[in-house]
Amino acid sequence: MGVRFAHPSERHFARLLDFYGVAWEYEPHTFVLERDADGRPTRAFSPDFFLPEHDCFIELTTLSQKLVTKKNAKVRRLRELHPEVNVKVVYQRDYRSLLAKYGLDEDEGGDPHTEANLEPPADPRS
Repeated sequence: MGVRFAHPSERHFARLLDFYGVAWEYEPHTFVLERDADGRPTRAFSPDFFLPEHDCFIELTTLSQKLVTKKNAKVRRLRELHPEVNVKVVYQRDYRSLLAKYGLDEDEGGDPHTEANLEPPADPRS
């Protein structure tokens, strides 16, 4: 893919999007959320994915609750500054549901964060 993902969950999500033919861009835009007195950015947010055909940004959150709280604050601020921007957060429970749906559930013996388990699901049409 040539993209350097920050987390294996992002790579897995990208492969699911590819499998279903959904066009995506990885972290294509950084939104400035705060600036200092001289106008320099002091806080910014780069959502993980942009789905151009849906005009929607996706942020994956599979981290600890403390970090989720910080990320939610960034999303709220983005929505305040740019109400025209459509951004959705995929939380850990949603991510785990995707893993289970495609047979990558951790309880079934596979670690979803290893390369071996990051393949797209089998084509249901075959």
